Amino acid sequence: DTPTSGSYYLDDREVSRLSSGELAQVRSQKIGFVFQTFNLLPRLSALSNVDLGLRYAGGSDRNRAMEALAKVGLSDRANHRPTELSGGEQQRVAIARALAKNPPLLLADEPTGNLDSRSGEEIISILTSLHVEQGITLVMITHDHNIAHHCQRIIHLKDGQVVSEETV
Repeated sequence: DTPTSGSYYLDDREVSRLSSGELAQVRSQKIGFVFQTFNLLPRLSALSNVDLGLRYAGGSDRNRAMEALAKVGLSDRANHRPTELSGGEQQRVAIARALAKNPPLLLADEPTGNLDSRSGEEIISILTSLHVEQGITLVMITHDHNIAHHCQRIIHLKDGQVVSEETV
């Protein structure tokens, strides 16, 4: 969306006035997306699902895809299809897909929403370590107050408006 006022920058580039084609390029190369429902293709292996994200960003690289799976602890599950993985493992594949292109920004929409509490804690641990160790900016949407308190800053929204914010 185009802002009604001001401007915003992503990775030292002003993106608030880019064309829709330029914005699509920025999204594919600079932003990693993690969805609540994983959005994995069921007929592809974990490795191929991660590599598919790289193809959309401009080029296939199975070595990089494998490195991303290793970052989330799934090297040994690379050849398994989503139906052969637990919910937590599927979410880790989705995170690996988002990370494979080394984005400066990771957007996570309810990344623990479909997981049991143990798997949810594992996912939050992975996401927070990526922020700390690699400097990735993480924007996470959640309704779970326990998950939100793992973040440095919490912004509360109601009907699309900021109603409060706090630093944790």
